[in-house]
Amino acid sequence: MDYFEKLDTKPDEDLSWNIPEQKQGSVNIIGGSLQNFRTEIKTAEFLSNNYPLKEVRLILPDTLKNKLPPLPNFTFVPATESGSMDDSQMLRDVFNASDFNLVLGDLSKNAITSKAITGASATAEKMTLLTRDTVDLAAENEIDKLLMNENIILLATMPQLLKIFRAVYYPKMLLLSEPLMQVAEALHKFTLSYPVSIVTLNEGQILVASEGIIKAVALEKTGYSALTLWNGELAAKIVAMNIYTPNSFIKATSSVLFK
Repeated sequence: MDYFEKLDTKPDEDLSWNIPEQKQGSVNIIGGSLQNFRTEIKTAEFLSNNYPLKEVRLILPDTLKNKLPPLPNFTFVPATESGSMDDSQMLRDVFNASDFNLVLGDLSKNAITSKAITGASATAEKMTLLTRDTVDLAAENEIDKLLMNENIILLATMPQLLKIFRAVYYPKMLLLSEPLMQVAEALHKFTLSYPVSIVTLNEGQILVASEGIIKAVALEKTGYSALTLWNGELAAKIVAMNIYTPNSFIKATSSVLFK
């Protein structure tokens, strides 16, 4: 399997040298609802405090406008009656207003928000990482269009990948009990069929997949656990390093996995 490799150390090239001294690049952090928006706030703070970015902008539903201070890095988009994001031209425009979109979720589970987020992601001309409950919403609406967008990265659990494979009737089905090498083979074929990139966890290995190439890093080497992998920090690191190392998704993403 020449497309698969387990990594014991960071890639040979030290990509930390790619992090500029001057601020560079901009990120949209998209998500939140009337019920929950803490992860979006915490992740924005993490990115701003740890990486030299020109702008980290929070994109939130406008039902939160009266709950948060009027800070310049907040953008409020139209919301549904339930307090989540509505399907609007403003939301679609936002997805092309920064260098990178990080869609963190905490979204109400409804058809309107599913259509809004999946539709905006599917047509995004900027790199867009979807994770947490956003992936579940995407699996329910226009997933075929989203998977054909080469700008899409999915940081997803195995159950979420199962939903996506089923949603597109992919001929190679995944099982939760699937051995590592069979999952690697499935991701190899899937990322050759669709131009998206995928990061997931299977059998204690974080798998990074893009264009048919698969790299695996043992969870114990990363400093993350099976729970903290999804708290927004890893997603933020992936976004930042891919801004500073464009067009090298496998190397950039693998490099941020190690302690």
